[in-house]
Amino acid sequence: MSLTGEVLDTVAELRETVANLHGELTRNALVIWTAGNVSARVPGRDLMVIKPSGVSYDDLSAETMVVTDLHGELVHGELAPSSDTAAHAYVYRHMPEIGGVVHTHSTYATAWAARGEPIPCVLTMIADEFGGEIPVGPFALIGDDSIGRGIVETLRASRSPAVLMRNHGPFTVGRTARAAVKAAVMVEDVARTVHKAFELGTPEPLPPEDVDRLYARYQNVYGQH
Repeated sequence: MSLTGEVLDTVAELRETVANLHGELTRNALVIWTAGNVSARVPGRDLMVIKPSGVSYDDLSAETMVVTDLHGELVHGELAPSSDTAAHAYVYRHMPEIGGVVHTHSTYATAWAARGEPIPCVLTMIADEFGGEIPVGPFALIGDDSIGRGIVETLRASRSPAVLMRNHGPFTVGRTARAAVKAAVMVEDVARTVHKAFELGTPEPLPPEDVDRLYARYQNVYGQH
């Protein structure tokens, strides 16, 4: 498939955006070596932009980002797509409201995933961003869309933009790739804080009615609108 005209311009902008967002993963210490990835849906097209497989973060640029269809087939670019491409593609196919997907192996969130334990909603920040506990998804092997199926099944039953895939690590989603990166940064921060809280004792979950109020305020009132 060749990309022409307006689509090519949109893809060029997204390649630049996705390349820059990978810098947020390293800046926030969410990834090591070549692990992790950010992708973005191409609006109005069955396409996505994603990081190439096994390329150093120092070597990532707009030009190295690749474009695939929503079944993970390479459409544009010189490099092989990320090994998580099938998972990202499945999310986009089954969650049309999602415009960005992020995967990291950030230390504390991945530790919760290794335990197979959701992060309880014991902080206002968790209520604000995640709308309740951060859920755990099923274990699945890389290589097909099994991880994607687990992400979708888990997030459809939750307000959370993050899921801790069991024995693997966090995946986050958002209406944009930037929103998904924000969720990835925040899930690691709260995972660390709640871990520390358990070292000190047993933190108390927030009452559900307060979680609802906090979530509604943060999603609809907080910030500039």
